[in-house]
Amino acid sequence: MPDLLIELLSEEIPARMQPKASEDLRRLVTDGLVEAGLTYAHASAFATPRRLALAVEGLADRSRPVREERKGPSVTAPEAAVQGFLRSTGLTLDRLEKRADKKGEAYFAVIEKPGREAPEIVAEVLERVIRDFPWPKSMRWGSGSLRWVRPLQGVLCLLTREDGAEVVPFEIDGLTATATTRGHRFHAPQGVSVTSFEDYERKLKAAHVVLNPEERRDRIRHDAATLAFAQGLEIVPDEGLLAEVAGLVEWPVTLLGRIEEEFLGLPPEVLRTSMKEHQKFFSVRNPSTGRIEGFVTVANIDTADRGATILQGNAKVLRARLSDARFFWENDLRVARSGMAEWKEGLRAVTFHNKLGSQAERIERIAALAREIAPFVGADPDLAAQAAEVAKLDLRSAMVGEFPELQGLMGRYYAQAAGLPPEVAAAAEEHYSPLGPTDEVPVAPVSVAVALADKIDTLTGFWAIDEKPTGSKDPFALRRAALGVIRLSLTNPSKKPITRVDRLWHLIFFHLEDEAAFHRLNQLVASLNESEQIILDLQNLGGVDFSKLIQGLSEDRRAMAMEFIELGQRLQTNIVESKKKAADLLAFLHDRLKVHLRDAGIRHDVIDACLAMPGNDDLVLLVRRAEALAAFLKTEDGGNLLQGFKRAANLLAQAEARDGVEYSFGADPKWSEYPEETALFAALDAAEQRIRPAMEREDFGEAMSALAALRAPIDAFFTVAQVNSDNGVIRRNRLNLLSRIRRLCLEVADLTKVEG
Repeated sequence: MPDLLIELLSEEIPARMQPKASEDLRRLVTDGLVEAGLTYAHASAFATPRRLALAVEGLADRSRPVREERKGPSVTAPEAAVQGFLRSTGLTLDRLEKRADKKGEAYFAVIEKPGREAPEIVAEVLERVIRDFPWPKSMRWGSGSLRWVRPLQGVLCLLTREDGAEVVPFEIDGLTATATTRGHRFHAPQGVSVTSFEDYERKLKAAHVVLNPEERRDRIRHDAATLAFAQGLEIVPDEGLLAEVAGLVEWPVTLLGRIEEEFLGLPPEVLRTSMKEHQKFFSVRNPSTGRIEGFVTVANIDTADRGATILQGNAKVLRARLSDARFFWENDLRVARSGMAEWKEGLRAVTFHNKLGSQAERIERIAALAREIAPFVGADPDLAAQAAEVAKLDLRSAMVGEFPELQGLMGRYYAQAAGLPPEVAAAAEEHYSPLGPTDEVPVAPVSVAVALADKIDTLTGFWAIDEKPTGSKDPFALRRAALGVIRLSLTNPSKKPITRVDRLWHLIFFHLEDEAAFHRLNQLVASLNESEQIILDLQNLGGVDFSKLIQGLSEDRRAMAMEFIELGQRLQTNIVESKKKAADLLAFLHDRLKVHLRDAGIRHDVIDACLAMPGNDDLVLLVRRAEALAAFLKTEDGGNLLQGFKRAANLLAQAEARDGVEYSFGADPKWSEYPEETALFAALDAAEQRIRPAMEREDFGEAMSALAALRAPIDAFFTVAQVNSDNGVIRRNRLNLLSRIRRLCLEVADLTKVEG
């Protein structure tokens, strides 16, 4: 069985596209081969800046013959139907078979396709893959119609057997497949003939090309660490940058340079970001001081002077970049030390959203909300408000304008430079967190208050203006904000639920409110005399003809009264609307919480059982209840009690539906016929005495333990007693007893939503 080697040589492929492109090549070619009837044992794909390569091992020599039977129209069908069937099969009428069918005779086509040789199939598949390759961006060049990410320069397509290698006959837009590749652009630009994948990889390495991206990454990592260690320094790990740089070079040569002394005073994050974003340099730090003192650059060429010229050129460019960064830093420090008033004023001209006002207006809302939240998370309200007022001012700084990824971090530096309290500076950096499901969650009280205020303001604001996520679209990252609220709440439980419905609707109304309307309404209230106030109070009671009540007023006072009513109605409408939106927002938070808890291993039905209980707007309480219920149901007693509850609930529901009454009161142990029945009454009394105080203390573990004690008495009762007794009094008593079981269990969680 032959091995297949394919290489597509081109101009430089962007590093970010290489991993997916190599995987797409493997997937598309192997899928195409299998679809055409060729099997294979293994396939591996590789990418360098100039080539995509695929090695397929154990490819079949030819595809198997295929015999296909296809049913056609009835023999009495119109001529047009028969001719259409013939065209679809490629056969003539005399090659069709007539066979008995349920509705008479019908035409059948027997299509036999002989097996095909591997080279023919490979050429066919490869042309289709090249023409339809899913590059994010592609281009045409010259006069041809072919599109590729960069101009395609050569195709290598080779089938290797034990008796030798064969070039697959293949041609596309003037490019003919060969057994020849090219090495490094500068070190070995001449052609290199190969006979197999092993020969191909070995000769490429001799021609200064490391084919495997993993090997290039390992070489860069090892050589950079060695260079730094020799100088008593260490590399700052950055796997993302390592993968990118490995996609920029075919022959990695690491070089270490030093940062000039005048730039060492810049914050290490600024040095790292500037070197990474502009130059693709790795940062090198002094392990004893933590200062960034050097850089590692990766060249794509060996030089006679061992990289001295390359380092000199890179250092010159780096000096210019760091000079800009130092200018930004020094200018920003000047503004910070003067109180950052310049930035604060500048944010008034920055629109957050055209329906939600400027960034300055948003900061005012966040500060007010942070002050309100602070007592519940153990933060000082004044510090929380102060932190919220300065947390986003770095958005106007020159440094964040150049490097947006430093927002928050630079806010901490500038708050420190302004002499603000450490808690305020920390909140400036931490209030954006958590940004994702694995990001660290702030725990400092002031940071927590500002982070919650920031995310809750975002959610309630966009809910107020009906800009909610739809499907996979979430342009304002509201799902991330909701997950942030959830993780902050669970990590830092507050004394009062931050997500209470009344709080949410109040905040949404705050976003919807018309300040001018409020101001005018207050003016009107202040100008009302006693008789006018009585009239308006009567109107508010309803059922009164308001137009008649105000007939006795003067024209201007009548107009004032009408305006008062119109403004009040408008604001009342906003209140009603905001309450609806608050309920919808809480449902959205619950959906995010479901995802969070499912990832933690809690079943969806357990979550639903807890969501159905009162107090579900307290996320911390909700999670504690869900965790306790999940743990309870994993026990033998929990599983059996669930079955007992379902049996009781089903029998009760059937009886209530049949009798048209609700059995919810009057169970009396004096009507018990069996000791097990009496014991169940006693067990329910004991459980009630444990469950209700436990629920008041929000001790769900104790409540579940009390429920577990009911398992044996319920089982024993169902073993000896027939609920639907012929004695009507006993039947009613037992149904009311089942009602006690149902009611007591439902006080802990809605077990009707838990699957069996």
